[in-house]
This record gives sequence, structure tokens and C-alpha cells, in this order.
Amino acid sequence: MMRFENVKFKYPTNSDFELIIDNFEPKGCTAILGENASGKTTLGKLAAGILRPSSGAVYYHGEDIAGWKLGKIGRHVGYLFQEPSRQIFAPKPLEEIALPLELRGMPKEEARELALALLQEFELENIVNSTTFTLSRGEKQRLAIAAAMVMKPRFFVLDEPTTGLDKPRRQILAKTLKKMQADGMEILIISHDRDFVEIMGADIRRMEGGRLLDEKA
Repeated sequence: MMRFENVKFKYPTNSDFELIIDNFEPKGCTAILGENASGKTTLGKLAAGILRPSSGAVYYHGEDIAGWKLGKIGRHVGYLFQEPSRQIFAPKPLEEIALPLELRGMPKEEARELALALLQEFELENIVNSTTFTLSRGEKQRLAIAAAMVMKPRFFVLDEPTTGLDKPRRQILAKTLKKMQADGMEILIISHDRDFVEIMGADIRRMEGGRLLDEKA
């Protein structure tokens, strides 16, 4: 579904860092582990089209996504930011999930019913009447994941998805992701949480110094 081919990336403001990925094709559920500043988040943003390679290409179903607009990428590839506040825009949790569905033409009541069901799945029904800026970090994390998942992306990049989640809610997240994987979604997890990615049965790879190592982590 997705393939990195001879990808290089440099930040204009950091001449000391260069990410190099010769060939990488995440399948099923793949997890990238590594220290801070090793390049994990950069890899995830390249997969989601948020960053574009300095050279080489990231292909989705054989098409170079560098030529795609973000709207098109978003219809196929979901992305969870490491800091959930960066992707929550609506004042109310129900609106955060329902509004994208309404913008795609779904009737308002149907969209809100689906949104409420997803809030219940993530044990967030108690925050329906809250304002999003008052939520705890863990609540924002779960809301951001729910909002990304409601669009049913076929490929989902999650950057540190278990931050702020206790053990029971990690298990809820794993169960939900496994269900969507069984429905055909492929998953790329950027994480420090080895226990979680092992629960997910992920193919674990490691990054060091901007290099994706050949051996399994």
C-alpha cells in the first residue's frame, strides 16, 4: 500500500540531521522505535504527506504522493499528531468527530449518531457537553484518535498514540486498532511504548540518527 523509495529529507534549519530511507514498505501493523530526535516523527510526517522528501519518493498504491494535495492524502491516510491539541479545532467533542462527516455530505443526525458511538467506544461519552480546550491530555488524545478514525483511512500513522493513556485505555485503543486492521487498514505506529506495539503484534523496526535499521528491533 505504501512504499518509501530512496527517500532523503533535510530540515532547512538543521544541517546536522538527514533522514535516509533506501527502501521501506510498511505492511499490516508496523512500529518504529527509537530515541528522541532519531527521525521517527519525520518518517511519520513523510508517510502522511505533511513533509515532502528532499529526494526520492513516497508511493501510495504506486502513486507518488508528492503530487497530491493534502485533501486527497487525507482521504486515504490518517495522521495522529504527537500533541493532540494541534489537530482539535471544534469547540465541542461531538462536533470534532461529526463535522468532517457532514462536510462530506452525511446528514447531520446520522453523523452525530456515528460520532456519539465512537465517543462511547473510547469511553468519552461523559465529555459530550464539555468544551474541547478544557479536556485533559488523555481525553484530547482519545478524541483526536476517534476523529481521525471516523474517516476510516486505509493507512493510519499514529505518533506516540499511548501518551496520556492509562493501561485500560491502552487496551481499548489496541482493540479498536486491531478491529480496523482486520477491516483492511494498515497502521504505522511511532512510539516509545514497546509494550503497546507488542500487544498490537507489530513488525518492530528501529531508527537511529535518521537511518531506518535493516534489522528488527
